Amino acid sequence: MPTNSEGTTCSPEQSRGPWVAVFDLDGTLTWRDTLVPYLFGYLLRHPSQWVRLWRLPAALMAYLVAGCDRGALKARIIGAVLGGESGAKIDRWSEDYVGRLAARHRFRPAALAMVETHRDAGDHLILLSASPDLYVPRIGRLLGFDRTLCTELAWDDGALDGPHLTGALKTPNRRGEEKSRCLDWLRGQYRGLPVVAYGNSGADLPHMLRADRALLVNGSPRARRTATIAGVPTGEWR
Repeated sequence: MPTNSEGTTCSPEQSRGPWVAVFDLDGTLTWRDTLVPYLFGYLLRHPSQWVRLWRLPAALMAYLVAGCDRGALKARIIGAVLGGESGAKIDRWSEDYVGRLAARHRFRPAALAMVETHRDAGDHLILLSASPDLYVPRIGRLLGFDRTLCTELAWDDGALDGPHLTGALKTPNRRGEEKSRCLDWLRGQYRGLPVVAYGNSGADLPHMLRADRALLVNGSPRARRTATIAGVPTGEWR
């Protein structure tokens, strides 16, 4: 039965049958954010793309001053670095990037152990992340998740050499309340099964509070305080 670092169980002892185990990615399974290193690594591999970053100050100002939401900011940043790039070119980097995450031990051992605990129990493993489908589904496959839900990007299929990334979002940014909608969808896919959710930030709490059990791990002091007030256990995964 899964436990947090303080020994508190995350699933009721009386439960029989499988659970749906929903894991956040950045800061929960990994030690840190994955999107910024992904984009920075692409820039290092393709130095000519640096000249396109003149768009970023305007995007940051729109976010800080004009109230642009995080999804719009994410789309602008991704578009500035990768907009117009071919799918084949991006795929090569995505495959290399995910391989580097594993090779350089970017995943928390305790988090991977929890994934294996759920797998051994016959639970359904779900990776739910606000990070983009440029690489998150690859991480899901690498770690053996049954499903991956993440922010999806739009592609232009009109080019002769295959699809090219537009930089726009195809789905809402899967963060905050959008994760709650994803969790509701998952309940429809796994009818009658209880859900346990793991996350690391205050933005994860809305969907965690809708789960049957939840554990906030590796949270900031503010996130831990908010979780405690909301009745969500906290712990640390190293």
